[in-house]
Amino acid sequence: MTSTPDLESREPLTPLREGPLPGDPTPEPTRHGLAHALRHGRGLVGVVLVGIVVALGLLAPLLAPYSPTEQIRDANLLSPSWQHWLGTDALNRDLLSRTLYAVRADLMVVFVAVPVGAVIGALLGLVTSWWAWTDVIAQRLFDVMLAFPALILGILVAAFVGPGLVTVGVVIVAIEIPVFGRLVRTSVRTVREMPFVEAAQVVGARPGWVMRRHIWPHTLEPLTVQLAVSMSVAVFIEGAMSFLGLGVRPPAPSLGSLIQDGVRLMYEAPYVALGPLVLVVALVLGLLLISQALTEARRV
Repeated sequence: MTSTPDLESREPLTPLREGPLPGDPTPEPTRHGLAHALRHGRGLVGVVLVGIVVALGLLAPLLAPYSPTEQIRDANLLSPSWQHWLGTDALNRDLLSRTLYAVRADLMVVFVAVPVGAVIGALLGLVTSWWAWTDVIAQRLFDVMLAFPALILGILVAAFVGPGLVTVGVVIVAIEIPVFGRLVRTSVRTVREMPFVEAAQVVGARPGWVMRRHIWPHTLEPLTVQLAVSMSVAVFIEGAMSFLGLGVRPPAPSLGSLIQDGVRLMYEAPYVALGPLVLVVALVLGLLLISQALTEARRV
């Protein structure tokens, strides 16, 4: 005779669930992965390149042998030498000193204008994505802002404000707002359809709590990658605007204006643009390597 198994002796089955419950902490699976990506491989190379350029700009008063606007007697278009490592320009100014100080203008654009545009765009995308009518208005506003190319927008802003670093900053901020706004909007609309967000809403969690606890942490990862990409693009925009005379006003140097001088003197003194070009390439390459490393880390 077959014995009936004792049901009470069995171990209770663990209930299955999809995603964390409303009270569970929000998982952050890739935060350590992003930090690890910046300490190894191409991420480390990118951090080193950007760190070198940033250090040169910050230490310009200590490293520059001359003032960036000082006109040196009998030093017209001198070739690189031990006295003038990068040579001198047509106005008898030391190019090494001007290049070191020019990095500061790009650092202001990269590390101030881009984050400001990112914060404004992210907040707009975060807030407007919760209601249909605000989402429609925000998206149409982003469409209008994206319709203007950077240089056309720069000419428009310069017509009212005048050329200068402020004009470059305004253009960068205006360009980055729709980029980050749409990125956050897409992330929010994706995450809020997940089971753990729906469970939090069912049990009566407030929208602000759900946003802070579940949705916002999941939108930070793509924002980090986009921030590195936007910083590299900002370097090109500053260079293009300064090249066209819309950026930093002379005699203050910027990498774009120095490259413009080098192009004008390409056949007479080709070394004029060498230093600025090397720093622009190092800064852009470093930021792109960082963005690639962060992108790969997110896929793991």
